[in-house]
Amino acid sequence: MSESLKMKMKTVILGSGAMGCLYGGMLAEAGYDVVLIDVWKEHIDAVNASGLKIEGLSGDRTVRNIRGVTNPADAGSADLVIVFVKATTTEQAMRGALCLVGEDTTVLTLQNGLGNVEKLCDVVDASRVVAGTTGHGSTLVEPGHIRHAGAGDTVVGFPKSGESNDRVETLAALLNGAKLTTRVSTNVMGLIWTKLVVNIGINALTALTGLKNGRLVDIPETMELMEMAVAEACAVAEAKGIRFEVDNPLKHTMHIARLTAANRSSMLQDVTAKRPTEVSVINGAIVEEGKRLGIATPVNAVLTNLVLTRQKTYEEIQ
Repeated sequence: MSESLKMKMKTVILGSGAMGCLYGGMLAEAGYDVVLIDVWKEHIDAVNASGLKIEGLSGDRTVRNIRGVTNPADAGSADLVIVFVKATTTEQAMRGALCLVGEDTTVLTLQNGLGNVEKLCDVVDASRVVAGTTGHGSTLVEPGHIRHAGAGDTVVGFPKSGESNDRVETLAALLNGAKLTTRVSTNVMGLIWTKLVVNIGINALTALTGLKNGRLVDIPETMELMEMAVAEACAVAEAKGIRFEVDNPLKHTMHIARLTAANRSSMLQDVTAKRPTEVSVINGAIVEEGKRLGIATPVNAVLTNLVLTRQKTYEEIQ
């Protein structure tokens, strides 16, 4: 992508926590005009005052050519909106940020869980919505400061299987230009389910044990739970006719756990900070789909209920 085109491309990150800041920071480093949006004022104020501090796998530095706002109206319209809000707030957040959407804005979701594509398509024209997944891992250290803890490919594509066009290709070029290795897929639902299975195998277990991703595959008991949770998800996916992007979802989940070994999953970060988690659209989504299809998902039901119980009792646990 040419420097002149970069200068014309404006990207707004809707939900600028650890992952949103990683993508926003790397895009800004590559010369793109980037605005971060987040409701956490202290975090946005820190970025505006001192720049975005990034440490970890991609090096330690401060990105200064980036700004943040708490009100979407202060960001203005964008060429690209990358949605990183919690899946439980997707529709509400997008409705509150419609001012970002111009005549040819692309809306990309790189969120965890199921249902984000459908929620976005309820708010904006479905032809604008691109779905994707990311293999990166990031941790919020403090306001205005993140740690790049895991690296992997970004994969993007249209929600309707078999489709691709210049919008998706331009998006992939933009991300590749920021050293965010990206490829295009025409099997985006298989892509989303492939990422979902990884989150099913990792996130709830880390949230409940406090372990970093890599430790899950070292301990026989957590490894057994991972295997059973993933197997239930695969049974549901098979019944729905989902075609995974990998041959062996369990081995892929283990590989990602090792690849992001030092990372504290987003769900563990949420539990540590006593925030709501996305367990209902990850493990809980498998439970709900299983009920509709008549497939038992007892392990995912237990993991979901334990995390939800943890959420409801944050103030009771020391």
